[in-house]
Amino acid sequence: MNIKKTFLFIIDKDRKRREIIPAPDLNINSEHLKTIDINDAYWYLGYWGTGKSDMSPTREVVCEKAKMARDLIKSYSLTPELSAEPFVQKGIGTMRFSAALIEWLQSELEGLQKIWVQAYKNAWHVPWSTSNALHTFSTAEGGHECPLPSGVLMQALLQHVDQYMRQQDVVKKVMLAQLARTLTEWHCNLFTDLIDEMEWDWNVANKDFWSRLANLLHSQKKCQSHGLKK
Repeated sequence: MNIKKTFLFIIDKDRKRREIIPAPDLNINSEHLKTIDINDAYWYLGYWGTGKSDMSPTREVVCEKAKMARDLIKSYSLTPELSAEPFVQKGIGTMRFSAALIEWLQSELEGLQKIWVQAYKNAWHVPWSTSNALHTFSTAEGGHECPLPSGVLMQALLQHVDQYMRQQDVVKKVMLAQLARTLTEWHCNLFTDLIDEMEWDWNVANKDFWSRLANLLHSQKKCQSHGLKK
C-alpha cells in the first residue's frame, strides 16, 4: 500500500457529530495515515470532489488544464492544424472524460468555450480580440471548427447512454428509472417529447442526466434548422 496516495476519509455529513467524535488515528507499517476533511477536495477514479458531493473541483481542474494547454500552444512553431491537435487532446480531452457525470452551469460552459477559442486563436497566431466566428464555424463554412463545450458534452452524454443501455444489468435499470422520473417531472410521455419541449434555459434544465441531454439535443435541432453549428 502506498501511504502517500492513501488517505482516511470519514463519510458523515453531521457536522456536530464530526466535531464531537474525532477521526481515528491510524498507522500502517508505522506510518501515519492522513485524514481528509469533508470539505477538502480529493481525487478518486479520475474525478475531483469533496465529501459533500461537491464536484466543482473537477470543473476547476478542467478549466485550469485547458488554460495550460492553451498557453502552451504559443510556443509551438508548427502549422495551425498540428498546433491545435495537442490542445484537443489535453485541453478538451480533460472535459470529455468527466463530462457525462459533472453538472456545468451556463456561465462555466461559456467561460470554458472562451478558453478553447483562445487556444485556437493561438494556434492560428491571431490576437484574441479577433472575431470568434472564424474559429467556431465548420470547415465547410470556411471556419476552423473549434469544438464547443456544449457539443463535447452532448457527445459524452450520448456515449454514456449507448454504453450502459446496451448492458442488461442494474445500471440500465437505474438509468431507465431515472428517465421515467424525468419524464414525469417534465410531464412528458416519451423522451422525444422531452426534447421537443426543452425550450428552457440551460441552468433550469440542468437538473439531471436526461434533462441535460434533452436540452442539448433540442438546441442542436434548433441550430440545424438555422444552419448553425452547436
